Amino acid sequence: MPSDPVDHAKLRHHGDVDAHPGLLDFAVNVQGSAPPRWLRERLAACLTDLGRYPSADAESAARAAVAARHGRAPEEVLLLAGAAEGFAMLPRFTPRLAAVIHPSFTEPELALREADIPVTRVVLEPPYTLDPAAVPADADMVVLGNPTNPTSVLHPADTLRALRRPGRLVVVDEAFTDAVVGEPESLAADATPDVLVLRSLTKTWALAGLRCGYFLGAPEVLTRLGQGRPHWPLGSLQLEAITATAAPDAVAWAQRRAAVIAEERAAMIGRLTALGVDVHTPAQGPFLLLRVPDGELLRKHLADLGVAVRRADTFPGLGPNHLRVAVRGAAEVDRLVEAIEQAGL
Repeated sequence: MPSDPVDHAKLRHHGDVDAHPGLLDFAVNVQGSAPPRWLRERLAACLTDLGRYPSADAESAARAAVAARHGRAPEEVLLLAGAAEGFAMLPRFTPRLAAVIHPSFTEPELALREADIPVTRVVLEPPYTLDPAAVPADADMVVLGNPTNPTSVLHPADTLRALRRPGRLVVVDEAFTDAVVGEPESLAADATPDVLVLRSLTKTWALAGLRCGYFLGAPEVLTRLGQGRPHWPLGSLQLEAITATAAPDAVAWAQRRAAVIAEERAAMIGRLTALGVDVHTPAQGPFLLLRVPDGELLRKHLADLGVAVRRADTFPGLGPNHLRVAVRGAAEVDRLVEAIEQAGL
């Protein structure tokens, strides 16, 4: 097979690399530094049980909770040790050609390329609107995010459904969907055999260090994905976290948080636009894509001033003048604005 000209180091880059200790973190999209108190207390209550292997009952309870949360059957749920594990499973389908919609999160493309799966990029131009006809007809797998990282674009559900073709699997990364009020464009409840939805608990629940997520899809598809996994692929704390965050009260909490994010995002757009920063809108995720005159230099100046932002030139279709910033509260945004002014945008 010919050598791969794609820069795998760029595909492997994540925002945590930009967020050095001590910096005010706009580079990582996790909401907060720790889970809410009630969730921490629930996880802490499980510590005395860590001497036992995770039980089948706990795994079944977690799947049942996720299924009820999305109106699916338990056999349509595959629990994951983080969304990254889900992306690593995609090559098991051995697609003839995988189409990845960009700009978007690069982990799925990296997983496919490292497994020598042929990949074609469908690179969207601003305003990053998806036309299903742009996807090659012979692509038997299509992967995209919704809302999309880093553009913060929320594609209509009907547009995603229009990607379906006989013999094609559509994989939708909904890692940030629970940060959207009402989750209006989610396909999580679509019980169709050719749509696979990925969810993550990392961002809204500040559980990046615990690695929790799940796939929603047809049982036969999930069975194929799960082949070859070891015994106890998830630990007891992971199962407890998944069960807890799928409960109705937890979902309601997340939706209240999504409403706060929407307010903070609108205020943040106004503050940054007033500085002359080009902010991509409409934006529906808990992050914003910026374009500035000299992105690499500004990013370095901001780091010197104690603020971390995410370089966005590692996303296919974007360049060095693109930056991504997480949506934060007014006090944090004050510091970001002050740093941008000091850096002399």
